[in-house]
Amino acid sequence: MAERVKSRQFYWPSTNILVTRFLHEDGITELEDFMPVGLPPDSKWYHHLYRRIRCVRGTVKIRMVCRPAFDYGRAEHQVKLQPHGATFVAGKQSLHLCCGERLRRGEDGSVVAELVLEEGKSQVFTLSDEQAGGDAPCPASEEEGEELFQQTVKFWHRWLSKCTYKGRWRERVERSALVLKLLTFDPTGAIIAAPTTSLPEVIGGPRNWDYRYTWLRDAAFTVYAFVRIGFTEEAAGFVKWMQDYAAKHTPATEKCPRCFRSTELRNYRNKS
Repeated sequence: MAERVKSRQFYWPSTNILVTRFLHEDGITELEDFMPVGLPPDSKWYHHLYRRIRCVRGTVKIRMVCRPAFDYGRAEHQVKLQPHGATFVAGKQSLHLCCGERLRRGEDGSVVAELVLEEGKSQVFTLSDEQAGGDAPCPASEEEGEELFQQTVKFWHRWLSKCTYKGRWRERVERSALVLKLLTFDPTGAIIAAPTTSLPEVIGGPRNWDYRYTWLRDAAFTVYAFVRIGFTEEAAGFVKWMQDYAAKHTPATEKCPRCFRSTELRNYRNKS
């Protein structure tokens, strides 16, 4: 069966919604992966990952397998099946999978769902760190999935409309801007250094940086790119995050032989 399936991936135009299209002799399906954005922190859909499978043509049989890997695959987890989902627990961490199909246990701590989709029908899967029984409906309906999809599309289109670059490489510049936006932490304005994690400068060498953190030099290049193409809010957010962090973690009475305290620096500037 797998040999008869062809697939291709692309982003929904001008968004960070990933679409995977499967072509089979029995039909065509599209898989949409996205995180709802632009929602208030108290939204019932906050902190959810969405995966929606839609049948575009024909009738297709779908098999879904979910097996999270806690602590980079080093931690074992337990599986608790529920009427419309499953909870994966590893120590103090847990993830909740929600869907409208009945799940069964698979191999190596996975869960499996099998369903048949007719043309025009869809199924929504959500994954979150929220426990079952919260405010978010489980499972999410087709209407709710479509509403969140459209809201997410509008958010990215609205954000990208601020781009001031109109040159010949506009499509590539906008795609790069969308990637850089994913590297920003919206609540604080912090920017992680790179989309890769722990890549060494030289294989086997001592310089093995963890790029999940904010490295000021690397983040400065991201800020520079934002400013050059009109995204000043992201740049200002990063500067404010640095200021807030320094103010919070640097005592006012701390003395450094190579620098001024904030009050001394202000007095120096006023005298100048």
